[in-house]
Amino acid sequence: MTQHAVASLAQLDEHRPLRVQAGNEELILIRQGNQVHAYQGNCPHAGAPLDEGVVCGGLLVCPWHKAAFAVDDGVVCEPPALADLRRYKAWVKDDAVWVDDQPLPVIDPPRHSDARCFVVIGAGAAGSAAVATLLAHGFAGRLLWIDQERQPAYDRTALSKFVIAGQMAPDEVPALLEADALRKGQLERKHGKVRSLSSQKRQLMMADGRQITYDACLLASGGKALRPDIPGVDLPGVFTLRSREDAAQVLDAAEPGQPAVIVGDGFIGLEAASALHEYGVQVHVVTRHEVPLAKQLGDRIGRSIRELHERRGVTFHGPTQVQRFEGRDKIEAVLLANGERLQTPVVLLGTGVQPATAFLQGVPLSEDKSLRVDAELRAADGLWAAGDIATFPLSGRPVRIEHWRLAQQHGVIAAANMLGEQRRYADVPFFWTYQHGRTYEVLGHAREWNRIEFVGGPEQGDFIALQCVDDRVEAVIAQGYSDAMATLSQRLKRPLSLQEALALIG
Repeated sequence: MTQHAVASLAQLDEHRPLRVQAGNEELILIRQGNQVHAYQGNCPHAGAPLDEGVVCGGLLVCPWHKAAFAVDDGVVCEPPALADLRRYKAWVKDDAVWVDDQPLPVIDPPRHSDARCFVVIGAGAAGSAAVATLLAHGFAGRLLWIDQERQPAYDRTALSKFVIAGQMAPDEVPALLEADALRKGQLERKHGKVRSLSSQKRQLMMADGRQITYDACLLASGGKALRPDIPGVDLPGVFTLRSREDAAQVLDAAEPGQPAVIVGDGFIGLEAASALHEYGVQVHVVTRHEVPLAKQLGDRIGRSIRELHERRGVTFHGPTQVQRFEGRDKIEAVLLANGERLQTPVVLLGTGVQPATAFLQGVPLSEDKSLRVDAELRAADGLWAAGDIATFPLSGRPVRIEHWRLAQQHGVIAAANMLGEQRRYADVPFFWTYQHGRTYEVLGHAREWNRIEFVGGPEQGDFIALQCVDDRVEAVIAQGYSDAMATLSQRLKRPLSLQEALALIG
């Protein structure tokens, strides 16, 4: 271990980390008064440079995906990061900041004898966050983690953004948890399908006949891609995109220079259009809307996104819908209700998902097959639900949100409550979409709004848009404006007026 003088105290801004080099280690320094903290330089989630993050309210907020870490000890407070920051000893001497170039040892929480059995069903965003939380909190009972995929717990968001663009091999999709994290406690990973779950008996039956009795269970089974009831939808070459295997099949079928038809103009459909265009495919999008994403983002942003796709060569067909898929042994063409016939060897369905809840017994489901939970994400005694399958109270109203990071937030809260805490969702929904080299970020969840205030314009480049009900900000959409979005990711936890928001944006 070597000590290094890396900066002067006067160089440090309390609102912005400073990146420094200590031997072979790239670190960030954060100042709190006359005290300095030193941490690893990049976010443990996706490697974002943390010196571009913002310090607010005692948290360091990652500039890319809004993970948040406690400034005083580096503990992860909000996903998508699921690991704490590595800490380094730092001290001030004669206005010089010194650091050690080796991280401080990690002290694991004590694990006391525990006879309980906890089960987590699903290894996507919510399930992985829950398992990480249970292990990090020192749960020492038996922990069963069940998933249908043979290699679970990976970053599904990469599939539509990078894998089918040919920029990342399916087996290179990043894992959500490091191997070291999975060696803690009594974790057992099981590959298999749950046939039924009885909440009254606290018992589940696996498809292979195994029976498991639990003390606490988290349902994080996610969504099942919908295949609309259209003639020919089951022809080979008509794909959905939910797994590594799906992405590999799409890549095998798609050929640069050849056409591919995407059905649906939601976020997954448009991300896939961008990615397949990057792969060299002639992309056609069948849409039921004149303006994509207008319901979520407003007409002006939706139009600018469609125009971005069209400038890159993506062809939109609609408003219309698919009448039938045609082909003998495999897909050959898509017939549209407006009379168009699109010849194609590949179709990708971006037609939504349905909560994967068919195996549940004794728990009432909502009309959309989701599970209603209370503010602590509890569905029944000993049973919690998180992510795509959960309809939960947000600002006093029930809502179901199919966002990857929100599923992680749910997983963290549900796991803490399985351990006896009484945490509620008091966070800010956030998601991002990547299309033709541009990243659009969305904070909040505006179910309705009556005005949108713009700073900058989506037609020109960087912009920020505030969706409001009268003078109250409900959600924020941006391209660029990283500092403002990091700050707003925390500030939106409380009611925010339009004037306050504009002042924060500067």
